[in-house]
Amino acid sequence: MSVKNIMIVGVGGQGTLLTSRILGNLAIRTGYDVKLSEVHGMAQRGGSVVTFVRYGDQVAEPIVEEGRADVLIAFEKLEALRYLHFLKKDGVAIVNDWRIDPITVVTGAAKYPEGVLDALRAVRKTVVVEAMKTAKELGAPKSFNVVVLGAAARYVGFDREDWLKVIEETVPPKTVEINRKAFEAGYLL
Repeated sequence: MSVKNIMIVGVGGQGTLLTSRILGNLAIRTGYDVKLSEVHGMAQRGGSVVTFVRYGDQVAEPIVEEGRADVLIAFEKLEALRYLHFLKKDGVAIVNDWRIDPITVVTGAAKYPEGVLDALRAVRKTVVVEAMKTAKELGAPKSFNVVVLGAAARYVGFDREDWLKVIEETVPPKTVEINRKAFEAGYLL
């Protein structure tokens, strides 16, 4: 298998790192060489968090170069737009339709751009997920990242049962059942 490049982006506290661990553990479990890289930025202050997950028969380095990501998983729509240049022309962006104002918007130094989803759709295949709505319907808003992961799973690959097993092994024990439900809900979107 050639190397598959996944980029996961979000804002601090959205579960970007947990999501990358789930995907990395899944790739290892299925026999691939895996490299992970995390860029935290100012995560504790609501800044960008970026992770790269690369897997295949042999992976030399952890960083995904611009224009090389097969899948971009974004937990916030402006973060998707900010990192879209990493996505291949024929790649797919899985985007949570959620707005979190960056500090520049909060302080009035900038405006949140209008039409972010339309801008994404205009240049790349974009799958929009209302993950927070789905997670709230499940009674577990914190599981929205796993809803997004479920939606992305069809584009990333791997068997559904393998995803569920790795989620069970990776998330805290008391959250296993709700995360399984969140994944399934996203997978069916």
